[in-house]
Amino acid sequence: MSQPTVRSLTTTDHEIIRRWAEERGALPATVPGTECDARLCVLRFDFPGCGGEDLKEISWDDWFALFDQRGLSFVYHEGSKDDHHGNYFRLREPD
Repeated sequence: MSQPTVRSLTTTDHEIIRRWAEERGALPATVPGTECDARLCVLRFDFPGCGGEDLKEISWDDWFALFDQRGLSFVYHEGSKDDHHGNYFRLREPD
Protein backbone atom coordinates (compact mmCIF):
# COMPACT_ATOMS: atom_id res chain seq x y z
CA MET A 1 0.00 0.00 0.00
CA SER A 2 1.50 3.37 -0.99
CA GLN A 3 1.73 6.42 1.24
CA PRO A 4 -0.40 9.43 0.28
CA THR A 5 1.48 12.24 -1.42
CA VAL A 6 2.21 15.13 0.94
CA ARG A 7 2.21 18.52 -0.70
CA SER A 8 4.23 21.45 0.61
CA LEU A 9 2.78 24.91 0.19
CA THR A 10 4.35 28.32 0.71
CA THR A 11 2.60 31.54 1.71
CA THR A 12 3.10 34.94 3.30
CA ASP A 13 -0.66 35.47 3.80
CA HIS A 14 -1.33 36.20 7.48
CA GLU A 15 -4.86 34.78 7.44
CA ILE A 16 -3.77 31.46 5.94
CA ILE A 17 -0.95 31.14 8.49
CA ARG A 18 -3.16 32.08 11.42
CA ARG A 19 -5.95 29.71 10.31
CA TRP A 20 -3.44 26.85 9.85
CA ALA A 21 -2.06 27.40 13.37
CA GLU A 22 -5.45 27.85 15.03
CA GLU A 23 -6.81 24.66 13.41
CA ARG A 24 -4.02 22.84 15.25
CA GLY A 25 -4.43 24.70 18.54
CA ALA A 26 -1.00 26.31 18.08
CA LEU A 27 -0.19 29.68 19.63
CA PRO A 28 2.32 32.23 18.33
CA ALA A 29 5.51 32.07 20.37
CA THR A 30 9.16 32.97 20.61
CA VAL A 31 12.18 31.43 22.32
CA PRO A 32 13.21 33.49 25.36
CA GLY A 33 16.88 34.47 25.39
CA THR A 34 17.16 34.70 21.61
CA GLU A 35 16.40 38.40 21.35
CA CYS A 36 18.36 40.54 18.90
CA ASP A 37 19.01 44.05 20.21
CA ALA A 38 16.19 43.62 22.77
CA ARG A 39 13.73 42.61 20.01
CA LEU A 40 12.09 39.28 19.30
CA CYS A 41 14.21 37.12 17.06
CA VAL A 42 13.13 33.46 16.84
CA LEU A 43 9.53 32.68 15.88
CA ARG A 44 7.82 29.41 16.73
CA PHE A 45 4.38 27.93 17.32
CA ASP A 46 3.49 26.34 20.63
CA PHE A 47 1.47 23.19 19.86
CA PRO A 48 -0.59 21.77 22.73
CA GLY A 49 0.99 18.74 24.35
CA CYS A 50 4.28 19.11 22.50
CA GLY A 51 6.54 20.27 25.32
CA GLY A 52 6.58 24.01 24.69
CA GLU A 53 7.87 24.83 28.17
CA ASP A 54 10.85 26.66 26.67
CA LEU A 55 8.59 28.91 24.56
CA LYS A 56 6.98 32.24 25.42
CA GLU A 57 3.57 33.08 23.99
CA ILE A 58 3.41 36.37 22.07
CA SER A 59 0.62 38.22 20.28
CA TRP A 60 -0.26 37.56 16.67
CA ASP A 61 0.55 41.23 15.96
CA ASP A 62 4.09 40.81 17.33
CA TRP A 63 4.56 37.48 15.53
CA PHE A 64 3.48 38.87 12.17
CA ALA A 65 5.43 42.12 12.63
CA LEU A 66 8.67 40.13 12.90
CA PHE A 67 7.58 37.73 10.14
CA ASP A 68 7.08 40.66 7.77
CA GLN A 69 10.16 42.59 8.94
CA ARG A 70 12.38 39.60 8.20
CA GLY A 71 10.69 38.88 4.86
CA LEU A 72 9.91 35.30 5.86
CA SER A 73 7.77 32.76 4.01
CA PHE A 74 5.69 30.10 5.73
CA VAL A 75 6.24 26.62 4.28
CA TYR A 76 3.77 24.00 5.46
CA HIS A 77 2.33 20.63 4.60
CA GLU A 78 -1.19 20.39 3.43
CA GLY A 79 -3.04 17.94 5.62
CA SER A 80 -5.09 17.68 8.74
CA LYS A 81 -3.80 18.13 12.25
CA ASP A 82 -4.49 14.43 12.78
CA ASP A 83 -2.07 13.05 10.21
CA HIS A 84 1.61 12.86 11.05
CA HIS A 85 2.52 15.45 8.39
CA GLY A 86 -0.22 17.90 9.37
CA ASN A 87 1.78 19.99 11.84
CA TYR A 88 4.91 20.34 9.71
CA PHE A 89 6.03 23.89 8.99
CA ARG A 90 9.17 25.93 8.64
CA LEU A 91 9.91 29.60 8.23
CA ARG A 92 12.08 30.31 5.22
CA GLU A 93 14.41 33.27 5.02
CA PRO A 94 14.43 35.27 1.78
CA ASP A 95 16.88 34.02 -0.85
